[in-house]
Amino acid sequence: MAIRAARSWISGIVFLVGVAVVVSVSAVAFRDMHRDRPIYPGPGVTRVGMLSAYLGGLAGTGLDTEVYYLEGQTPGATVLVLGGTHPNEPAAFLAAVLLVENAVVERGRLIVIPRANRSGFTCTDPGEGHPQVYEIPTSGGPREFTFGSRATNPVHQWPDPVVYVNRLGQQLTGSEVRNLNRSYPGSPTGYPTEQLGHAITELIRAESPALSIDLHEASPEYPVINAIVAHPRALGLAVEAAMLLELDGMNISVEVSPVSLRGLSHREWGDNTDTLALLLETSNPAQGRLRGRTDAALVLTGQDKFYVRAGERNALYVRFTDRGWPLEERVGRHLQALVSLVEVYSAQHGQTPLVVQGVPHLRELRRDGLGAFLQRPR
Repeated sequence: MAIRAARSWISGIVFLVGVAVVVSVSAVAFRDMHRDRPIYPGPGVTRVGMLSAYLGGLAGTGLDTEVYYLEGQTPGATVLVLGGTHPNEPAAFLAAVLLVENAVVERGRLIVIPRANRSGFTCTDPGEGHPQVYEIPTSGGPREFTFGSRATNPVHQWPDPVVYVNRLGQQLTGSEVRNLNRSYPGSPTGYPTEQLGHAITELIRAESPALSIDLHEASPEYPVINAIVAHPRALGLAVEAAMLLELDGMNISVEVSPVSLRGLSHREWGDNTDTLALLLETSNPAQGRLRGRTDAALVLTGQDKFYVRAGERNALYVRFTDRGWPLEERVGRHLQALVSLVEVYSAQHGQTPLVVQGVPHLRELRRDGLGAFLQRPR
C-alpha cells in the first residue's frame, strides 16, 4: 500500500510539474505577442504621433497606435493609408511598413497607420492554427513580425454580444463587434473597437485627406479579390487607375461599395467625410477554408497544394498554380495600385498633387524580394 501511495504521489508531482512547464511556456508566448515588432521610420518620415491625438480616450489602451506623417516641402494633396485593419492579412500591414521605411514625399503629405487595429496583433484567431510570428530575411538579418487576428483581442474588449448591432443598425454576429471594418464611423463612447473607428474617422475629418485607402487581403475563394473597392464618389478614379494597371500588366477588378452592408471603411468614410474612400484586396491563402498546413511558409510563399487542386477545378476567383501567391507579390500589388491611384488623382488635380518617390514597384519586389526594401534590424 505504501509503495502504491508513493507511486501515486510521484505521478501527481510529475503531472503538476508538466502542467507548470506548459503554462509557463504558454505564458511566455502569450506575453511575447504583446511586444510590438519595430518599424523603422525612413528618411521621408517627418514625425510620428499616436491615434489618441484624435480621441483622447484611446491613450494608454491596447488600441492606441502609431501614426506616421511623411510631409513634403511643398503643399499638395494628403493621402491616408491604413494597414493592419485585419492583422491576419500580412500583405496589407507590410505594404504600409514599406511606405514608412522607403517613401519620400516631395509635394503634399502621406499619412500611414501600419497597425490600424494594434490590439489584433497581440493574438491569433482561435482554432485557425495560424503561426504567431513569421520572419523576412534582410541584408542585416531577419525581421520578425506577428501574424495576428482579424479582430480586437478579447483581453482588450469582452464580452461579445450575441448579436452586434452597429451604430448604423447593421445586424451582425456577436464577434463582429471586435472587427474594426464593421465599426465605422465609430462612436467616442461605444465599444473599444467603435472608439478606434471613431478616432480614425476623426483623423480623416481633421487632416482632410483627398484619398483614404484601406489595405486588405482575402481568401482565394472569396469573390471580391485582387480588386479596388470604391465608394461611388471614388469610382471614376478607381476605374482609371485599374486601366493603367492593366496596361502595366497587373490585372485588377473594380467593385462599388455596397449600400446594404454598413460599417465598412470604404462606405462610411465616403458617406461621413469628404475623402475619396477606397479599399484594396489581394489573395491570401492563409485565410482560406481550403488550405492545408498553416505555418510561416504558407504566409510567406502562398503555396498550397489543396488550392492548386481547387484552381484546377475552377473553384477559385483567382488563378492558382504551384507558384502560389507569394507575400512579395501581394505587397507589390498593393503598392502598385496605391501609386496608380495617386497618379490618377494628381493628374486630375494638377494644382494639388501628391508627389512621392521611393515606393517599391511590383517588378522590383518580384525580382528582389521584400527583404531588399525592409530596413536592417537595429
